[in-house]
Amino acid sequence: MSKKNSYLGLSVIVLIFAVIFIPRIHDRIVNGNTVDNNRSSDPSKTFEAPKVRSAGDMTIFSEVPSFTFINQNNDTITNANYKNKVYVVEFFFSTCPSICPIMNVNMEKVQDAFAKRDDFGIASFSIDPTYDTPEILKAYADGYNVTHPNWNFLTGDKADVLKLSNEGFKIYAAESDEAEGGFEHSGMFALINKDGKVTSRIDENGNPLIYYDGLEQDGIDMLIEDIKKIL
Repeated sequence: MSKKNSYLGLSVIVLIFAVIFIPRIHDRIVNGNTVDNNRSSDPSKTFEAPKVRSAGDMTIFSEVPSFTFINQNNDTITNANYKNKVYVVEFFFSTCPSICPIMNVNMEKVQDAFAKRDDFGIASFSIDPTYDTPEILKAYADGYNVTHPNWNFLTGDKADVLKLSNEGFKIYAAESDEAEGGFEHSGMFALINKDGKVTSRIDENGNPLIYYDGLEQDGIDMLIEDIKKIL
């Protein structure tokens, strides 16, 4: 085959590709259907709950798993304690030297924004329940000026807590000899509506946010705004 014919064949292939695929790529960009690589690489962005539906500009996921733990006052706390309440979930541990203090300073802001709402609550699950006894958690709660009666710091069986975190909420938590304090975990908060289902806003790309960043003020501002909506 001559070089002239080879170039002609290559030109035809390029032309066909341009006609078929470039409009599709353009439409995906215009319609905001591209995927952010950071979302798939973050283990806290992997909530694969079925039965997702939208309500206005909020998305509602499946019901959260049932749980039974002991709080800082030695009271047994279950899902029933949060019935007909909007609440926020986090996973932390009291001796965490890195992100937990930031998370709970920010959670205190969320508490204060809804200090007079009986239909609001917070569930803080310790991923180090061996150390975090009710007495330890009581002192920890006092250190963060916990005044809302529905803010529970919860402890129990370690396997149950880690299963609830990783399999129930899909919020990453694990023991690690290489991590500061012996545990590594996500700094994300989950928002639960009055029907006991994970709820989040829709982001600027039309995707469910799923979790709220507990380490950044922007995430806290969005969380407070969305709690007001669903209350």
